[in-house]
Amino acid sequence: MFSNIGVPGLILILIVALVIFGPNKLPEIGRAVGKSIREFKKATEGIADDIKAEIKEDIKEARQDKIDLKK
Repeated sequence: MFSNIGVPGLILILIVALVIFGPNKLPEIGRAVGKSIREFKKATEGIADDIKAEIKEDIKEARQDKIDLKK
């Protein structure tokens, strides 16, 4: 998504953001964006961990059923 922007594009975006929000608000906005990204990563990792745990449980149950069928 952002791979096509390049350095001139980033500089333009920073200048526009500086003009719109001012130099005092820019660090606050950066911190808020950083926190949001961290929370999003944490949430997606939690979901991925839950899915992995469910898959392991299903595999364990399938193996147990396979062992029961052999008896």
